[in-house]
Amino acid sequence: MPVLEELGWDAAWASEFERLEKDNLIPARVAAQHRGSFVVWSEGGELRAKTPGRLYYAHDVGAPLPAVGDWVAVARSSGDNATISAILGRRSAFVRKEAGRGSEEQVLAANVDAAFLLAGLDDDFSLRRLERYIATAWESGAEPVVVLTKADLSPDVLAAVFAVESVAIGLPVHAISNVTGEGLEAVETHLRPGRTIVLLGSSGVGKSTLLNRLAGTELMPTAEVAADGTGRHTTTHRELVLLPNGALVIDTPGLRELQFWEGDLSAAFEDIDELATECRFRDCAHVTEPGCAVLAAVDDGRLELDRLRSWRKFQRELESIAARTDRRLHVARKKRWKQMAQVARQKSRP
Repeated sequence: MPVLEELGWDAAWASEFERLEKDNLIPARVAAQHRGSFVVWSEGGELRAKTPGRLYYAHDVGAPLPAVGDWVAVARSSGDNATISAILGRRSAFVRKEAGRGSEEQVLAANVDAAFLLAGLDDDFSLRRLERYIATAWESGAEPVVVLTKADLSPDVLAAVFAVESVAIGLPVHAISNVTGEGLEAVETHLRPGRTIVLLGSSGVGKSTLLNRLAGTELMPTAEVAADGTGRHTTTHRELVLLPNGALVIDTPGLRELQFWEGDLSAAFEDIDELATECRFRDCAHVTEPGCAVLAAVDDGRLELDRLRSWRKFQRELESIAARTDRRLHVARKKRWKQMAQVARQKSRP
């Protein structure tokens, strides 16, 4: 079991832990999440930890639940069992709206330094999907890095990289092949001791295969892409892995959908944000307004119409999620106030 410093622990984390002022707690990092329990790494070894009901109770009004990558304070019980008492403040978090119709957040990875956004250069490649990953990565607080897998299947890798660079403005873009090893050296430059990377992408893009390549051994199971070109899920849960060079990688299951949770699109759509400064109206929605510099850029070919459509779609999605979340929190907090008032009345009775 590595020491805490090898897992990313530093003086700032230690200072925050000390402020908890609770006895019999030890720091640990969440390494894996399973139904109803977590695997955490501490200096005393690997522990199986559970979350007390009060954390779920607090989550109803916006408090976080543990996620892979979190630093937590745990109380050891019998054997290798423990209870998570507190979650230290996150420095970054890759968050999406939980799949389905609900309005709950789902933290895919916490306290990551960089997010490898994987997209395969095959028939399933989509710039629009990649835009969504980039926008979410910018909002997470981690450094986005675009990794284009299956370069051996692309008839024109340079053209693909150029197209991606037009939407991944200012970001590193690496084209690689897990088959030939092409481009892996460039990816490895982002891996440093104590640094945490999360791998994100659809099923079949090669996340687990890339992790095995970087580790130099078969850490994760892999499978061939199905005959219809769709990916097959081989990773079934999020897991933190320590590589031989000291870097930490969080492998994640393939994402069927990635809906926003909250945030601002200015970093991911820097080109539109810059054009908007030249619009006649400050609150220009870039739809039909006169003097709109964004629409003018579409007309003269400086901006692709599909990119503007993506921006509009993402804006509507963020507004919708914010409205649903506000309503959910309002209802949860109102319920909590009623419960607290009821308890207070009971205590005041003679």
